[in-house]
Amino acid sequence: MLSYFETRARIIVLVAVGASLAALLLRAGGASGVAIFTASAVGLAGLAALVGEGTEQLAHRLGPRATGVVQSALGNLPEFFIGIFALRAGLLDVVRAALLGSILANTLLVLGLAFLLGGLRHGPQRFGTDQTKLLSTLLVLAAAAIAIPTIATAPGGPAHGHETELSVIVAIVLLVVFAGSLPFSIGNGPGAAPADGDEPSQPKWPLALAVSILVAAGIAAAFVSDWFVESLKPAMSSLGMSESFAGLVVVAIAGNAVENVVGVQAMLKDRGDLAISVILNSSLQVALALVPVLVLVSLVMGGATLTLVVSPLLVAALALTAILSALVVMDGESTWLEGLALIGLYVILAASVWWGQPIA
Repeated sequence: MLSYFETRARIIVLVAVGASLAALLLRAGGASGVAIFTASAVGLAGLAALVGEGTEQLAHRLGPRATGVVQSALGNLPEFFIGIFALRAGLLDVVRAALLGSILANTLLVLGLAFLLGGLRHGPQRFGTDQTKLLSTLLVLAAAAIAIPTIATAPGGPAHGHETELSVIVAIVLLVVFAGSLPFSIGNGPGAAPADGDEPSQPKWPLALAVSILVAAGIAAAFVSDWFVESLKPAMSSLGMSESFAGLVVVAIAGNAVENVVGVQAMLKDRGDLAISVILNSSLQVALALVPVLVLVSLVMGGATLTLVVSPLLVAALALTAILSALVVMDGESTWLEGLALIGLYVILAASVWWGQPIA
């Protein structure tokens, strides 16, 4: 079986397995929260990269658009598990910040890195405009839907005191929109745009091996996510970091390792359609699927109840990010300077929450 793995894949497997085992041993040995947190974060990143390797082997069977959807869905598994365990631990502000932080990290940081590094290597890069227009438009609409509960439930607002009820309604609507968006994202079904000509490379793994890797990495991600959340509070307390910064930056980046790796790699290979599909689909799936699912699940699993009422800063950041990303990708061309601008905005947003209330 090892003959199917290239050197890079072997390194990823070693990092994923080694860091995950280290987190387990540190946890069993009663190590500090910072040590467990660091090891589990590296383990999550390694497992996410392993998911990226597995789904890349499926690209020739699915095409770049469908691969982007599948890759984004599997890449969001760590975020889903982190959200579940964090809600059970009562870290409600961390979950809210992490969910919106995932959208911001994908749309600003990861897309910016892809544009910056791809542009420095290849110069201006082009990608299919029909697909990117659809994804960016849906992202703007999703951002608007998520912002409405915060505005409507503010003191004096028409839905004040009904945060949970309005959040449930918005969650159901977002899930319906997500289901309707799948044929367009994949490139099939009525009204969908035709598939592009970006042909992925030939597979090197058998189908059974790729599926087995994906299943094993998904199961491992569930356990490592639990350890990650368990060590999050003591680690952030030791580091004097605020809940907003922990969720918006640390947890969001750790949960988006697939898009960090796969999206940037695809752009470096000048495969713009696949890169945009992976990165924007991940943001869209968080906004249209992961957020509403966690809102609905929190009602029945016990622990903290998640609503879509967030701080005005996060509402403004989400709206500006969605609009800016739409403006950047609408023309179907990217440059390294656009990437640098996106990264710059992300750094500004991260800095704005650094001085928040530290975790006690």
